[in-house]
Amino acid sequence: MTEFILQLAGRIRDITRMDGVSGGEHSGSVQKVLRRPSCLQESSPVSRHRLAHDDQRAALLHRISSTKMTGTDREPEDGGNLPTEVENVARKELREDPNTRKQALRLMREWLAKNRDISNCRTDSNFLLRFLRVKKFSVPMAQQTLLKYLNFRQTFSHLLMRLDPLDPVVEGLIRSGYIFVSPYRDALGRRVVIYITRMLDPQVHTAAHMCQAHMLTYETLLEEDKNQVMGVCHVADLRQLPLSTVTLWDPNEFSTIVKWGEQSVPMRHKEIHFLNVPTPLRYVYDFACSRISEKMKNRFVLHNSLDQLHNRIDTCVLPKEYGGTMPMTEMIELWLGEVTAKRERLLGLDNIQLLSTDGIISRKKKYPQDHKSNITSLTGSFRKLEVD
Repeated sequence: MTEFILQLAGRIRDITRMDGVSGGEHSGSVQKVLRRPSCLQESSPVSRHRLAHDDQRAALLHRISSTKMTGTDREPEDGGNLPTEVENVARKELREDPNTRKQALRLMREWLAKNRDISNCRTDSNFLLRFLRVKKFSVPMAQQTLLKYLNFRQTFSHLLMRLDPLDPVVEGLIRSGYIFVSPYRDALGRRVVIYITRMLDPQVHTAAHMCQAHMLTYETLLEEDKNQVMGVCHVADLRQLPLSTVTLWDPNEFSTIVKWGEQSVPMRHKEIHFLNVPTPLRYVYDFACSRISEKMKNRFVLHNSLDQLHNRIDTCVLPKEYGGTMPMTEMIELWLGEVTAKRERLLGLDNIQLLSTDGIISRKKKYPQDHKSNITSLTGSFRKLEVD
């Protein structure tokens, strides 16, 4: 793995040396990494988005190189590092603007400083904003989501902690193509997570390996503010998924993971596409649907063929094997570079501890009278953000 990182870093340096160069011919290796898909023409809106994305992708690769694979790149204290087009989406869909962002972050930090139920919590803007954004800047709801997220991780610590991209089994699972993220964004600016589920071997992999590969992927995506705002698209090919995969899970544990995952992981899942769902596994699909919200269920789409998928997904974000332009092995290599760059932060999540679940509000658990007053006060403070 060390040799792979060094090779990737060298490749990235070759790419970043091209920054600022225009009109010249690039080398074949650079073209392979930053090629512009032939299906996009310069004059189309999608192509203009993709050209902008190529610049963003080069910047990402530069960050991977410059941080020497540590994932410690700095960010503005108030999270105000969004491109203009992303700021516009944040304002329209999430009620986010510089003033709201600044004051909401202050409220979250003040709450964490006084909260005795949480220890060693990250207070950087990137971490706190993922909870604020997923709840459209309702501070009390963001606080509840943070508490549920920590409880989710600790309750299922055997599945969701120790997210190490250098773990041989987990790294091998990603390298096989079981789960990875396309280096291209779609026309709406979203990263696309791709799952080739037949790459999972029930004789080798466990439910823990599956969960760690998934959470490692999602946590890495959340480390980029743009992904928090624009959301994520999912494409899963279930063809030839071994039926024995189902036996890796305890039914009750699987049910809780699905339900709590939606409520606790601060991601904006915009579309979830399933390709080639085997008939025997339809009951698993139906069961999973019964455990999620109607809102999420409405974002599930089943496809029986690649043609159907191509009618809904920009083919250029897919691997070459699925009608795109970049071979899957190259996409996986780039994704491994991204997750390895964030290794320090991924492992650092284990330092955050939830000492008590008393502050978590559920439908079966009513607000204590003093807690109600605190929530009302915070909500009132939040509402003032729009008029101050």
